[in-house]
Amino acid sequence: MSQTIGAVFEKGILYPEEPLELEDGTRVKIKIEVLSPAKINKPQSFLQTARCLQLEGPSDWSENLDQYLHGKDM
Repeated sequence: MSQTIGAVFEKGILYPEEPLELEDGTRVKIKIEVLSPAKINKPQSFLQTARCLQLEGPSDWSENLDQYLHGKDM
């Protein structure tokens, strides 16, 4: 099995950016490819992500969420 994942190196340890489906004790071969800072995706806050989605909706959306989701008064 071969897969490519991202990892972050901190204090002498490589931390995978996603879960690995490996059993404890599994030996692996690692090839290091250093990414330039421009290619590293920095985590965004929820609000930054929400703003990028450019969601539109009625002004009372949060007050009447159940009605909009289920089409009835709760």
